[in-house]
Amino acid sequence: MTEVATKRTNFIRQIIEEDIKQNKHGGKVITRFPPEPNGFLHVGHAKSICLNFSLAKDYDGICHFRLDDTNPEKEEQFYADAIAEDIKWLGFDWGDQLFHASDYFQQLCDFAVELIKTGKAYVDDLTLEQIREFRGTLQIPGKESPYRNRSIEENLNLFERMKNGEFKEGEKVLRAKIDMASPNINMRDPVLYRIRFATHQRSGDKWCIYPMYDYAHSLSDAIEDITHSICTLEFQDHRPLYDWCIANTSVKGKPHQYEFSRLNLSHTITSKRKLKQLVDEKYVEGWDDPRLATIRGMRRRGFPAAALRNFCEMTGVSKSESVIDMSVLEECVRNELNHSAPRAMCVLHPLKVIIKNYPDNKTELLEMSVHPQNESMGKRIVPFAREIYIEHEDFMEQPSKDFIRLAPGREVRLRGSYVIKCEDVIKNSAGEITELHCTLDPNTLGKNPEGRKVKGVIHWVSCKHARKAEIRFYDRLFTIENPGALDDFTQVLNSTSLQVLQNCFIEPNLPALKPELGFQFERLGYFCVDNQLSTEDNPIFNRVVSLRDTWKN
Repeated sequence: MTEVATKRTNFIRQIIEEDIKQNKHGGKVITRFPPEPNGFLHVGHAKSICLNFSLAKDYDGICHFRLDDTNPEKEEQFYADAIAEDIKWLGFDWGDQLFHASDYFQQLCDFAVELIKTGKAYVDDLTLEQIREFRGTLQIPGKESPYRNRSIEENLNLFERMKNGEFKEGEKVLRAKIDMASPNINMRDPVLYRIRFATHQRSGDKWCIYPMYDYAHSLSDAIEDITHSICTLEFQDHRPLYDWCIANTSVKGKPHQYEFSRLNLSHTITSKRKLKQLVDEKYVEGWDDPRLATIRGMRRRGFPAAALRNFCEMTGVSKSESVIDMSVLEECVRNELNHSAPRAMCVLHPLKVIIKNYPDNKTELLEMSVHPQNESMGKRIVPFAREIYIEHEDFMEQPSKDFIRLAPGREVRLRGSYVIKCEDVIKNSAGEITELHCTLDPNTLGKNPEGRKVKGVIHWVSCKHARKAEIRFYDRLFTIENPGALDDFTQVLNSTSLQVLQNCFIEPNLPALKPELGFQFERLGYFCVDNQLSTEDNPIFNRVVSLRDTWKN
C-alpha cells in the first residue's frame, strides 16, 4: 500500500480503508470492470478501468475483467477482443481473472427458479409495450399485471417451457414480484428474463432465454465474490434492485455497490447510441476516428496511455457531476509527450530557398539532438543541401515591427544549422512568391559569433532529401461544450474539425515510423503516425496536440 499515499484520496478509498480496518469481507478487496461487448470503450470507460484496477493494486486485491454478455443480438466477439486490447494498451492486466456473465447462465437460471419457488417471480404474458404502460410514471403508481398472481406451480411450468423454446419471442417474460407502487420505477416488477432465439457468441444455441442486465450483473458480482462494486451515478437508482436480487437468492457473495460521477468531457459525446449514429451516418471515419473520445480514437490520434491514466487520476472521484474541459486532457497529453517525444522537423507550407553561395552538389550531414533535454535519447542526422524548404509564414516581404523571422535583407538562423540572409525574392506572373535566394555565413554552423545578433530561428528540410507526407489536423468535434444535451447534436458538428495537408515535407531519417509513436515537429506541435492510413511509401501523421493550448482566452 505504499503507492496509496501518492494517489488522490476520495470517498471510495476511504470506504475501502475503513472496510479493511473493520475486517469487512475478511479484509479482501475484489473489484471488477464489467463492460458489455456491444461497442468500443470510450474515455468514461477509461476512468472506470483506471479506478477499478488501481484500487485493487493499491490495496493488495484483485480486479476481475468480466464481459457482461447477456444480449446476443447486439454483442460480438469482435467487440470483446477490442475491449481486451484497449485495457492492455491502457496499462492493466487481469491475469487469469477473465470472466463472462455467460459463464453463469445455468446458475442465473437456477436463481430464477428459486425466486419463483419463493413467490418472488412470475411469468407474465403482457407485451413489453403493455409492461411499460402498466409501469406508471414518477407521479402515477403502476398497475399490477393480471398474470401477477399465477400459482408457483404454473410459473415453474411456464418458465421451464420458456427455457425449452415453446414460446415465441415477446410472448412471455419472467418478472420479479416486488412493488408496483414503489417510488423507484426500477422496482416495479422488473423483467428478469426474456425470450431471444439468437445465437450467443460463446454459448451458441444452448439458451433461448437470456437474463436482463440488472439481474445478471448483480448476481454475477455476487458469484465472483466482488467486495466493492463501483459504477457511475446513472446506476444509483438501480442499486435497490441490485440489492434485492442478492438478498432474495441463495447466492453467497454480498457485494455493495458504490456510485461515482461519470467522466463528462467537453465538446464530445460518449453515449454509445450517439457514437453509433455518428459512425453509421458517416459524420466520422469510424469508431477509431481521432476526433472521437473512444479509446480507439484517442490511440489513433496519438494520445499516450500514460497521459490518459494521469488524466483519469487528475479528475478525481466524487459524486458531483461536472464537465471536464477537453484542454485538461490535452494538457496531460502535452506534458507526457514533452519529455518522451523525439524531435524532428516538418514543413507544412513549403517555400523553396536556394542558397546561392552553397555548392550545388554538396550535402552535409548535420548532427542534432533527438531530444534537447534528454541526451540519453541520442543524436539524429539531418542532411543539409543547397535547396531547402522553409515555412511560407516564416518569410514576410514587408515585415511588421515584431516579426523576427526571414525578410528581404534580414538574417535568420536555420535550426541546428547556418545563419542565412535573404537577398532576392522570386515571384511568378501572378505576383506570388515562389522562392527565395539567400546566402549563408559559413562561420555560423553550430555557433553564434560574438557581435552577431540573430533573433529568429526557423525550421527547414532539404528539398532533395525530404520525404513527402500528409498531415492531418484534428480539432474539437463539436462547437459547443455539451452537445449531448441537444436533441439533434449533429447540428453543432464542427465543420473544420479535420483539415488535411497533403504536400508537407519531413526529415528523411526519422526513427522507424511506428504507429502511435509520438514526435514533436519543432515549432508545430506533437504528431504521430496514423495507425490505419499510413504506409511506408505514404506516411500520414495526425497532430496529437499543439505546443500550447490554443483554446485559452
